[in-house]
Amino acid sequence: MNWLSRNFENVLELTGYHLAISLLPVVLGLVISIPLGWVANRWPVARGILVPVAGIMYTIPSLVLFLILPPLLGTRVLDEINVIVALTIYTVALLVRSVADALAAVPPHVIAAANAMGYRPVRRFFGVELPLAVPVLIAGLRVATVSNISLTSVAAILGVPQLGALFTDGFAVENYDEIIVAILLIFLLAMIFDGLLLLVGRLLTPWARAGRAVEAAK
Repeated sequence: MNWLSRNFENVLELTGYHLAISLLPVVLGLVISIPLGWVANRWPVARGILVPVAGIMYTIPSLVLFLILPPLLGTRVLDEINVIVALTIYTVALLVRSVADALAAVPPHVIAAANAMGYRPVRRFFGVELPLAVPVLIAGLRVATVSNISLTSVAAILGVPQLGALFTDGFAVENYDEIIVAILLIFLLAMIFDGLLLLVGRLLTPWARAGRAVEAAK
């Protein structure tokens, strides 16, 4: 498209902003969700509180959350931190249940074997339970990542620079090339990072591939 060739540097800059705003909350949300999911898996009472609360948090409309966070955080409406915090909340809301379910799916006999081998709780968690939880955790991360890449565009309504700005500008001047570029780029970014996470999941779980190979050989 002629429009894209003329505005390539601006689009590239907006793509960088979009990725930073979208992916940082995924990392932060994962770091927060792992201990919360562990707590939810360990104590049923905690699960009965954390999982429903996480579900309610995810139902809050993104634009509403973007608007109510500035007075709570003491920031300006246009600050990127509001979007990052909001998307981190959504990521945690998605991943808490995933982490809890993944840890609950670890076979008890595996945990018993690790205990018998002298694994202390912290070493057992990072060396046995968390690696076995990777497939379910990666599935949750894929959903959170694709969701964040999509939701980030809504922040353009507030004036936060990222690919969503191409929507607002395109509609304002009826430039449909600009709108199409934004749609295609957001879709492409979502597919790329979904594929990368799928690849990471396969690389981190070689035993799963070996198991499938054994089953196929039977």
